[in-house]
Amino acid sequence: MKALVTGATGFVGYWVARKLQERGHSVKILVRQLPPHLENTTFEIAYGDLRDKDSLRKALQDCNQLYHVAAHYRLWDKNPKVFYDINVEGTRNLMTLASETNLEKIIYTSSVATIKIMPDKVPSTEANEAGIEDMIGDYKKSKFLAEMVVREMAQDGLPVVIVNPSAPVGSYDVKPTPTGKIIVDFLQGKMPAYLDTGLNLVDVEDVAIGHILAAEKGEIGKRYILGNQNLRLIDILQILAKISGKKAPKIRMPYWIAYAAGKASEIFAQCTGQEPAIPLDGVRMAKKFMFFDSSLAKKEIGYEPRSIEAALEKAIAWFKDNHYV
Repeated sequence: MKALVTGATGFVGYWVARKLQERGHSVKILVRQLPPHLENTTFEIAYGDLRDKDSLRKALQDCNQLYHVAAHYRLWDKNPKVFYDINVEGTRNLMTLASETNLEKIIYTSSVATIKIMPDKVPSTEANEAGIEDMIGDYKKSKFLAEMVVREMAQDGLPVVIVNPSAPVGSYDVKPTPTGKIIVDFLQGKMPAYLDTGLNLVDVEDVAIGHILAAEKGEIGKRYILGNQNLRLIDILQILAKISGKKAPKIRMPYWIAYAAGKASEIFAQCTGQEPAIPLDGVRMAKKFMFFDSSLAKKEIGYEPRSIEAALEKAIAWFKDNHYV
């Protein structure tokens, strides 16, 4: 069994490729260029780009499965068009070519960003359908449109299962992701205050295993939330404080102050081309509690997420060992 994994240079994709390999699968990864942390990898390498159909066609050769994890995942870009070129049209390119091969199963990594947030902190499920008007920012909009492409192709017979991870944490968050940046900022003492918001945290290794379970047991065309624990931001910071020995902030920041800071940060970013320290879309998202329910994945594919405290311990240790702190 050989699987092609896109996005293996990123956080979730790396762990999907690694968990597949640990289970005895032959793994090929699609990369634009090989990053330093994968220089000694035992994965087969296919060089290419989601916007280059010829490279995708070559990468898909001799593969039985496809895990499409790659995405342009950030909360700001000076050129917003890149979100749609990679996340939407890149996904369309890959899925169209995949439909012309004899793949046994395709797993598409979407996001809980595509699911409608419920009011009053009620956890959302896969049944909570959103519209494009519910999407905040170009990242969420592009992921929503990409998922729509995949769902339409599933109706036409593409053997694809969709997974929607929440906010993963753990080791090898090289970038780091927006959630990883919260951990790094806390460890660096850059969080004197907190917003009253909430996230669903999950161990990135559980997310990777959830991808494999979806390939083995998931129903074609369905989507499965891969999350774990719903926590207020202050609760997350208190867990980090307990693990690290550092103090959690006690000051609750009013939303308008965070919004003003995000607006100023983004104006500065437009002038310099550098990513804003406080992405405005991130502030807008924080106005809602992003709580989710993974009951369907637990029931239908045997998904069993583990302790979030242990995942945060791994994240802290990895960031410290790799000099992020």
